Amino acid sequence: MLSDNVKTGDEHAPHRSLFNALGFTGDEMRKPMIGIVSSYNEIVPGHMNIDKIVEAVKLGVAEAGGMPVVFPAIAVCDGIAMGHIGMKYSLVTRDLIADSTECMVRAHQFDALVMVPNCDKNVPGLLMAAARVNIPTVFVSGGPMLAGHVHGKKTSLSSMFEAVGAKKAGTIDEEELRYYDEHTCPTCGSCSGMYTANSMNCLTEAIGMGLRGNGTIPAVYSARLRLAKMAGYAVMDMLKKNIRPRDIMTKEAFMNALTVDMALGCSTNTMLHLPAIAHEAGIDLNMEIANEVSDRTPNLCHLAPAGHTYMEDLNEAGGVYAVMNELSKKGLLDLDCMTVTGHTVGENIAQVKNINTEVIRPIDDPFMAEGGIAVLKGNIAPDTGVVKRSAVVSEMMVHEGPARVFDCEEDAIKAIYGGEIHEGDVVVIRYEGPKGGPGMREMLNPTSAIAGMGLGSSVALITDGRFSGASRGASIGHVSPEAAVGGPIALIEEGDIIKIDIPNNALNVKVSDEVLEERRKNWKPREPKVKDGYLARYEKMVTSGNRGAILELK
Repeated sequence: MLSDNVKTGDEHAPHRSLFNALGFTGDEMRKPMIGIVSSYNEIVPGHMNIDKIVEAVKLGVAEAGGMPVVFPAIAVCDGIAMGHIGMKYSLVTRDLIADSTECMVRAHQFDALVMVPNCDKNVPGLLMAAARVNIPTVFVSGGPMLAGHVHGKKTSLSSMFEAVGAKKAGTIDEEELRYYDEHTCPTCGSCSGMYTANSMNCLTEAIGMGLRGNGTIPAVYSARLRLAKMAGYAVMDMLKKNIRPRDIMTKEAFMNALTVDMALGCSTNTMLHLPAIAHEAGIDLNMEIANEVSDRTPNLCHLAPAGHTYMEDLNEAGGVYAVMNELSKKGLLDLDCMTVTGHTVGENIAQVKNINTEVIRPIDDPFMAEGGIAVLKGNIAPDTGVVKRSAVVSEMMVHEGPARVFDCEEDAIKAIYGGEIHEGDVVVIRYEGPKGGPGMREMLNPTSAIAGMGLGSSVALITDGRFSGASRGASIGHVSPEAAVGGPIALIEEGDIIKIDIPNNALNVKVSDEVLEERRKNWKPREPKVKDGYLARYEKMVTSGNRGAILELK
């Protein structure tokens, strides 16, 4: 056992004395030491229940013969961080989480781990750490929030942001806005639509690192506590069988995850996180392959914000395994991949039924013939741009209009709420990428403002930043190269005509190469927006969005 390095032999008597100080008994020190990474805190609604999950995991580990030891991981609530400087600190925490977890695991020589994450960057950060330290690891999340209820209809956080736009447009009053904010988020848990947190928790199942229900069992259900105990049992079984993350997170497993991503209609942020996790596992996952996967993968789910079903509905319909079972009927998954259950994907999903074909469409009757995400290219995005195709209305799948150019999110918001954006416009928000932000802020406020102002079916938004999974509409993010490094998005001028052609994966500005080259001669790099602290270090090390915004030493 790895923990023998700090527990066994005369030379480790000083270490044992410190374990004695922790209250460990001799019997406990002879057991495998299982680290439980707790993301509990009192500021993130998706994490306020994690203390209960952790206690259940501890029971499971102890019952299965291990010694559970808890240590923390940080997490940011993207909803609370949205629309101000706090959003610069969201994506960057992914790497902090991975790094700090690596430090704790290797410094203390844990034998195995149970990761208990929930929200947006917390899940991929811990998956990155799991791939990096490569000791037996199981994931069990805090679970999704139940949907809210507004005037008898289910709702979620995206509706709340759009209600602000409706108030600005004068279509609802102060009393109605207050009603929304008191009824939209009714419980603990990750926000109830197919946003980034729930996308990543579902893909944790698909990739094989979480037990069935990890992505969908609501946070407040007691089934979540039972799942946590089972995670404790499972990690001890993995330790016995020496099943490690890199045995599970193979190239084939990532392809399974990408396929399930397309079927579920996940957040575009998965296009950042999957390559970053794969990188830690020693796998090059180029997101240009996304269109190839999308072309052969039907979109089977339209969860909020793309439709009117929620995570609780997906759970009742059979969850991620039911979606995977549908995909397997067309041979779209590698069924031989190993999982944390000790069984293969094929064995796990064999008997799972699709209970509600309105929530999970049958493979022969999908919502769309193609997957939920598309990667666009063109003279604005020579590397990539990403759009959640399943959340775009049909009339905006092909769109042409004048560019309305803004060099930060705040200026765009001011123009939208000031009535300066009109039907047909293409809002361009740049210098918000990984380097330019720094931190690649989510643009939920602008997309929600556009929808709330009644322009969601006629105005597009393009950015080198990114979008919340709660964004809907013709919202194209991750434009690479970003403006801060001289990408073509920096060369767009007010009034240029932009053509978006999602069916043909194209994104172009109707300006000649010669004119763009002339503009480039006059472009100059900008001074970094942040010059001290962690963001300044991040800006120097971060790569582009199309590479997953991973960090590299220059």
